[in-house]
Amino acid sequence: PLGSFDSCAWWLCNPRLVRSVSCRGRWSAMNETSELPRIGTPATRALNNAGILILDDVTQWSEVDLLALHGVGPKAVRILCEHLDDLGLAFKP
Repeated sequence: PLGSFDSCAWWLCNPRLVRSVSCRGRWSAMNETSELPRIGTPATRALNNAGILILDDVTQWSEVDLLALHGVGPKAVRILCEHLDDLGLAFKP
């Protein structure tokens, strides 16, 4: 469950998430498939620092570019690839 608007105010720096706020001040339900899979804290932090916040953002990157990020290793890329495949998505060529 997503918290109230006040408890999630730090997300306001991301325009994509701001659009998901409902008029009643609560976060609308985001598609669960858009969330990044569990790939480990260092890899998740590296992706977030690169502006990759949801799985759809990953499709804008190639596997080689992701591996170049400090904290992202082959296992994280493999997990991302599996989740992308499940959704019919792929890395950038």
